[in-house]
Amino acid sequence: MTQDTSPDTTTAPALPLAPGHWALDPLYSTVGFTVRHLGIAKVRGRFADARADLYIGETAAEVTVTAEIALASIDTGNTDRDAHTRGAGLLDVERRPTMTFRSTRIFGEGANWAMEGDVTIGDVTRPVTFAVEFGGVVDSPVDRRKHAGFEARGEIRRGDFGLDFGAGLLGDVVKVQLDMQFVAPQGQGH
Repeated sequence: MTQDTSPDTTTAPALPLAPGHWALDPLYSTVGFTVRHLGIAKVRGRFADARADLYIGETAAEVTVTAEIALASIDTGNTDRDAHTRGAGLLDVERRPTMTFRSTRIFGEGANWAMEGDVTIGDVTRPVTFAVEFGGVVDSPVDRRKHAGFEARGEIRRGDFGLDFGAGLLGDVVKVQLDMQFVAPQGQGH
């Protein structure tokens, strides 16, 4: 495979996954994040309610990823902090219940890929790029279907989405870590 770094997608590499819609396996997937607190420590958390769809075409140019995260499902391991974060002063989950992602371009080769797309929180949409590591495809002994694993790392800036509460207390950069497992379409190999 060769890396496609140009907008011309006619030379996009073939993929080692069967075409079709791959469903997220929520039991083995995590949407995590890290943000600095007071500039000296990190707060780590995750969103427990996430949905995603991976559509595989014949080449990387035909791959799309969509995701929706319920912001109220935030879990930092501290219920008081989580309740405060859900409130009007920060995430304001009453006004902004979800964060969505839609890929616009996927490119790479082997185990190393990049995924560009748009993140929307409330009525604000901003581009983001994730570095993606393809973990491979295996036959699950449990459901006898193909499972594919991916790790993705990227970052967003809170201020870009109007989430600038706590300047000086919370860092602007939120590092996002995705560990995702998808299940092949029923009856599909790889």
